[in-house]
Amino acid sequence: YDLSASTFSPDGRVFQVEYAAKAVENSSTAIGIRCKDGVVFGVEKLVLSKLYEEGSNKRIFNVDRHVGMAVAGLLADARSLADIAREEASNFRSNYGYDIPLKHLADRVAMYVHAYTLYSAVRPFGCSFMLGSYNEDDGAQLYMVDPSGISY
Repeated sequence: YDLSASTFSPDGRVFQVEYAAKAVENSSTAIGIRCKDGVVFGVEKLVLSKLYEEGSNKRIFNVDRHVGMAVAGLLADARSLADIAREEASNFRSNYGYDIPLKHLADRVAMYVHAYTLYSAVRPFGCSFMLGSYNEDDGAQLYMVDPSGISY
């Protein structure tokens, strides 16, 4: 039951999604704080080897001019999702002429993450991430997406 992301165990669990959640638990900490005048991200930097190059393992990404992203879990998966989020934000701006609302961006990326839990040919993303935004109309907003594709 643990070879495919699309196979349920007899007790209703999907082991591949649980393994992805375990990768998030075993990684460094990432926090997001929503204040009245903005969003603050903080990530724990783990240096496990002297061979790490300074500044190479960044866990906070700039998605758009008004959206930031902090991640926990597998960094390669996080970079891929940051690129997806950037592409979604760019496409929205080119189609509609204004910045993408954060709720819409979080839902779009969450749908993408969830799609990777449905097929046997791919594995779920082993990362969880927070998206934060601030604008004058909506104020500060903060959303989190976990490896199963749930956005809250």
